[in-house]
Amino acid sequence: MSDLWGALCLVAVLEGLFLFAAPGAWKRAAEQLQQMPNEHVRRVGAVVLILGLVSLYLVRGG
Repeated sequence: MSDLWGALCLVAVLEGLFLFAAPGAWKRAAEQLQQMPNEHVRRVGAVVLILGLVSLYLVRGG
């Protein structure tokens, strides 16, 4: 369970880093997401989710 909390904290750190380092780029990306159809955003999210799961499997020594 501590691994899960550690992973969630790392997500918060990375998101905070993006907001801190490049707020303008983050805002532009959010605006572009608003213009995309929901189905396209869902597909992009699925691809990112799958890549994250595969990466986690490989990193954890699967």
